[in-house]
Amino acid sequence: MKEKITVFVNNLIIYDYVLFGSIFALFILFIILAIVLRGKLGVAIFLVLFSFSFLFVSPIIAYRAMHKFLFEDTLILTTQKKLKFTKAIVLKGTISNKSKFKYIDCQIVASTYKVTGNKIKDFIFQYAPFQSAMMIENNITQGEVREFKMFIEPFTYTKDYNLSIDSSCSIKG
Repeated sequence: MKEKITVFVNNLIIYDYVLFGSIFALFILFIILAIVLRGKLGVAIFLVLFSFSFLFVSPIIAYRAMHKFLFEDTLILTTQKKLKFTKAIVLKGTISNKSKFKYIDCQIVASTYKVTGNKIKDFIFQYAPFQSAMMIENNITQGEVREFKMFIEPFTYTKDYNLSIDSSCSIKG
């Protein structure tokens, strides 16, 4: 857990610091406003509850939205083939950099999860893949489209499954 936090902090960019700083400043502003309006107890309590909710929820939502906007990429899976003589799945696809930055590295993760036909189980299995594979593509320039090929191995599952693929790109190494 400590390593994940260290990696997260080391990969922050100037936009992240501005975002988190402005969220904290708004939190302080709402608290000050609640203190000023302490004569109106209902409004003051609402502002305190709202400010703490804002402090804990806003960084997560705003961070994801900002990074989705800044680091826009398109990941297309062109072929998926389960090999017959080798216990593996071959995935071929393309990743394109649609942002205004050069990506130092893009982490591409492919995950397989069970399909049962039960909507509740399928929803849960979607967030608990039983097998994953990861690869990193380095130095993707702005506007570049790059092909990739990856393997999920050993893949011995014989029943019905779904495959999802996702990418996470950064401008820091």
